[in-house]
Order: sequence, then structure tokens, then C-alpha cells
Amino acid sequence: MRAVLAASRPFSWINTAYPFAAGYLMATGGRVDAALVVGTLYFLVPYNLLMYGINDVFDYESDLRNPRKGGIEGALADPGTARVTHRRILWACALTNVPLVLWLLALGDGWAALTLLLVVFGVVAYSAPVLRFKERPFLDSFTSAMHFAGPLLYALVLVDADLAARSVWPVLVGFVLWGMASHAFGAVQDVRADREAGIGSVATVIGAHATVLGAAGAYVGAAVVLAVLPWPGVLAVVLPLPYAANVLRFRDVRDGDCERANTGWRTFLWLNLVTGFLVTMLLIATGLTR
Repeated sequence: MRAVLAASRPFSWINTAYPFAAGYLMATGGRVDAALVVGTLYFLVPYNLLMYGINDVFDYESDLRNPRKGGIEGALADPGTARVTHRRILWACALTNVPLVLWLLALGDGWAALTLLLVVFGVVAYSAPVLRFKERPFLDSFTSAMHFAGPLLYALVLVDADLAARSVWPVLVGFVLWGMASHAFGAVQDVRADREAGIGSVATVIGAHATVLGAAGAYVGAAVVLAVLPWPGVLAVVLPLPYAANVLRFRDVRDGDCERANTGWRTFLWLNLVTGFLVTMLLIATGLTR
């Protein structure tokens, strides 16, 4: 159980459950029902176990060479018991995900079901053998972004929200840009480890320096898109900017010293908590102005 829990990355649970719950509540005017509760619980734990558990199992060989694995940034099974641990993680993924996914599929209409299936498929395809989207440069960043924007999109489709509304589409686009930037910057610190393991990523293809600059540009792009939001949502324009500032601290990083970017990645993890608080305050303010 300890290994399964570690594989689900408890520190990051909120990053997927929050978008679903917030999107559902805002789109329904605060409705609390079984769909909200079950959906939030699914995206809180089972979804994260599926996402990170599959990654831990099929990236094990490269993770052994990665000094940042084995703690808050990724579980690492003991080599002596890895095979048994990995089998248990995969079983736990199936047992916790299948029942809840089936329940959610039966809950919504066809579009909601298709959206959920695509979101879950992206989670599996990112790390699973043969598909391995994580080794397909640029597709890796988009898929990773959808891991987090996907629960929000599913919540909105589930309640039949207008995705083209001025208060909705900038949030979705900005969130995807934020997610792509975050994934790309996260890949910078692993450039050398990934190349030694024969794993491709956006960072191994264009290099650490170019990836840092691209990530900063995507964060700024997210801010520009959020500027379209009506008041008071437009205040969200400032939220991606600290991320851009954090990334630009490493604008001189090169492939040879890519591990130096790990300091910025750890800052990113804590910055998410501060940003989450500010997003919550902004959502409350938005709800009060309706």
C-alpha cells in the first residue's frame, strides 16, 4: 500500500481534482451532487495513480539513472522487489480506475463519455509501451497539458457548458499553454538522463536552452489569452507571469548543466499551491459578481 500510495504522487493530487471540481461548480452555479463528488474523488486519487503509476512502471530503467527520483518528484521501487511492486501498482490502477470510469461514462451523454475516454487514453498513452507519447517531441508536452486541462474540459462537457463563451475558452486555452510550458520546463532537468536512456522529449530535441525560452514564451502566451476574460476573471492575467519569471532564471542553462533547472522545478511545485489559492479567491470573486 505504501508503494501504491507513493506511485500516485499525493503532493500532486490536487492538481487534477481541483480543475474538475472548480469547473463543475462554476458551470453549474455551485451544484453539489453525486457527479461532483464521484468525479472529484476519481480525479483526486485513481486518476493520479493511473497517470504516475504507469509512468513509474514503464520508466523504471531510466528513473534508476535519474538522481531526482525516489522522493516527492517520483517514486522508485527497490530493485530487489521492483517486479512485484510494479505488478501491484498496475493491478491497483485497474481496480481503482475501471469501476469509477464506467460509472462516469454512464453518467453523461455521448460527448461527455468521449471526452472522458480521450482524457484517460492520453494518460495511458503517455507512458504505456508502443504508444509512448512521452517520447514524441511536442506531442509529449500537449498530452501532459491535457492530463490537467482534461478534467476541467470533461467537467464542462459533462454539464453541457458553452465552450465558446468568453468566460470559458480563454481559461481552457490558457490552461493548456500553462501545462505545455510546465511539462517542457520539467523536461529540461532530465535532458542528459533521457538521452542516456534513449528517451526522446521536446527538451532532448531542441535542447535545454531553447526549451527554457519556449516555456517562458508559452507562459506569457497564457497570460495574453487570459486577458480576454471578462471582469474580474481578467485578473488571472498575472497568474502565469511568476512561472515565466521562475523559468527565465535558467535562461543560460545548457544541456551539460541541465540538472541545474531542478531548483526551478521545485519552485514550480510550491508555486502551484500559491497559484491555487489565488485562483480560488478569483473564482469566489467571480461567483459573487454574477
